[in-house]
Amino acid sequence: MDIRQLEYFVRVAELGNVTRASIDLDVTQPALSRQIRQLETELRQNLLIRHGRGVELTEAGKVLLEHARVILHQLQRAREDVGRVRGGLGGHVAVGLPPGIAKMLAVPLTRAFRAQLPDATVSIAEGLSLQLQDQLIGGHLDVALLYNAAWSPELECTCVLEEDFFLVTLRRPGMSEAPIGLHELAAEPLIIPTRSHAIRTLVESRLAGIGCRPTIALEVDGIAAILDLVADGAGSAVLSLNAVVKSGREPDFACRPISNLRIELMQAVSARRPATLTQQAALQLLREVATKVLSREPGTRPPSSASPGPAT
Repeated sequence: MDIRQLEYFVRVAELGNVTRASIDLDVTQPALSRQIRQLETELRQNLLIRHGRGVELTEAGKVLLEHARVILHQLQRAREDVGRVRGGLGGHVAVGLPPGIAKMLAVPLTRAFRAQLPDATVSIAEGLSLQLQDQLIGGHLDVALLYNAAWSPELECTCVLEEDFFLVTLRRPGMSEAPIGLHELAAEPLIIPTRSHAIRTLVESRLAGIGCRPTIALEVDGIAAILDLVADGAGSAVLSLNAVVKSGREPDFACRPISNLRIELMQAVSARRPATLTQQAALQLLREVATKVLSREPGTRPPSSASPGPAT
């Protein structure tokens, strides 16, 4: 048994597919399969059940996976501790950010990372919250900021801040900008993202809680396009005030606060893989930068006392 075999095995187990693991690890599929078979031969146990959809862990495979994660984590810790003799934390941290957040955080986060963790490297992936969550569970990311992260035993989440939502309509003379309730929202023809988007998920779940469904006029997955369609009179949108302000077209729109409709920006890490010292430092750094930069944005606030605790 060697470290490479354990790394290969953990990757296959996390992705549930030998082909995807071979691409991720940049090794040929036959070479990867051979290493897994050698590991099974040495342990005298079948570790994987192979089928048409991929692979599943046997009971022996589940036991080895827990040990392998600890071993690889300890190896990384050892590398970092030795690196600290040179004066700083080393290693690599992969961070996932939603598109709008990435636009605001990429530069200040990179600057802070270079200043406080000069011996480490960082990569930033951009994607929708559901995509980032899957990448985090699959081991492609070490930490991610997610909107309204769905509960999973694979994740540990803490709320960084909350963002209020507004009903955005084309501004007309005499139009009311008073708050709107969820029942009124259900009657509005909405230009809204598809179901893979956190805004759509939030609106549908909150309306379902009062026995209603949204009235969908159009499905559009881009904020700029949504605002263009609102300006053209095609319907209304549910967006943060920050999204409207950042568009530079705030005078064109009326923004009515939606009662009890806000989204949580969560900081998420894997519950299965212990964080290295570098990752722990990066986690704290990300939270500090996100809180400092985003809390200045209109419509955002620190997490309320009523917010749910970490998802574990």
